[in-house]
Amino acid sequence: MIIETRLFGEIDVDESKLIKFVSGIVGFPDLTDFLLIHDSEGKKGIQWLQSVQEPAFAMPVMNPLLVKEDYNPVIEDELLKPLEITDPEDFLVLVTVTVPKEIENMSVNLMAPIVISGETRKANQIIVDQEGYEVKYPIYEILKAAEKMINSCGMNT
Repeated sequence: MIIETRLFGEIDVDESKLIKFVSGIVGFPDLTDFLLIHDSEGKKGIQWLQSVQEPAFAMPVMNPLLVKEDYNPVIEDELLKPLEITDPEDFLVLVTVTVPKEIENMSVNLMAPIVISGETRKANQIIVDQEGYEVKYPIYEILKAAEKMINSCGMNT
């Protein structure tokens, strides 16, 4: 399957890699089919959720543990049922990344994680009602410090 995207051009897609949001995503309920695209340079762990239905819509996402090591929101089992997760270890949690003009204000939304079943490839964006998880959790300084550490250790390839 070939899809056209604004950011990545034409992409040849293995249909088994499609991710289906059972309830759309916050603000875009009609967009349900996505691909997870990895940054070819591996910059700061940022990946992209690319809409299959809307070529212009690609949302940066990342593993929240890269910026908040103790991230562990409580999610009700009822909210995970539509994903048909049978193995509690077989899912991926991502958070959306906001990159404003002032890059120093880069943040992630810890209050609305995206949970993806590895087995069914079904996904849901879940609203977490838990203290300590911000909608705009600042990450610029965290990423900058991590990059500096990687560079100083000679781990940058």
